[in-house]
Formats: sequence, structure tokens, C-alpha cells
Amino acid sequence: MPNTYQPVNPDTPFFFRESPLSLPLYLALEERILAEFPETHVRVQKTQISFSNRRNFAFASLLPARRAALRPDPYLTVTVGLNRRLDSPRVDAASEPYPGRWTHHIVIGSAEEIDGELMEWIREAAEFSSRKR
Repeated sequence: MPNTYQPVNPDTPFFFRESPLSLPLYLALEERILAEFPETHVRVQKTQISFSNRRNFAFASLLPARRAALRPDPYLTVTVGLNRRLDSPRVDAASEPYPGRWTHHIVIGSAEEIDGELMEWIREAAEFSSRKR
């Protein structure tokens, strides 16, 4: 049975107009995040969709964080900010823009990759962002 979940923001389909096959990945991510963190606000921007509580804690985008030859088609890049660097082969890129604040980009190609591990990183990012001043 097809997923009948509808995005929270009506601008979401427009965000994926050039990559419509990535929309179902995003919808699966949004549905899971909102189920686990119901107080989350979703904001569609020009280059990313942000998830926030007090502050932004996760992002969905079409950022090419992995070389094209190695990226799944379709794909979605999930970005989380943590107070530590993740040591996982799932992380495609990590940087420390500020001391003690790490940004991680994780490219997913299927809804099955929105698993317990990814959701744990998102939970950790939500907790970290809620503590930031």
C-alpha cells in the first residue's frame, strides 16, 4: 500500500520539483521525525528544509555530499549538528565550523536508511540544539 503521508509544509513538493523522486525519501524522514519529536517545526527554505525545536537541529537537502558516481539515485542528504564528531562510515562529510560543534552530512537512498541509528543521531542533535545558547 502506498504511503499516504502528506508533508507538513505545502511548499515541500515545490522544493523537490527538480528531483521529484527524492520527495518520498523526504516524506519518510519528515514523518519519522515528527512522530518521534512532535513539537518540531518544519521550514522549507531555498536550499534546505530545516527541523527545529528551539533551534535548528536537522536538515534535509539535495546537497551533493557524495561524489555523483557514488550517490544513490534518488538521494537525500540529512544533516545533523552535534557536539562531537561521528565515527561512522555512513557519514559522507563532517566539519567543525565552531569548536565543539560538528556538522555531519549523511546521504540516504532508501527509506530503510531512516533507521534507529540515524534517528538516534537526530535525537542527539535535537538535544544538543536545545541546550545551545
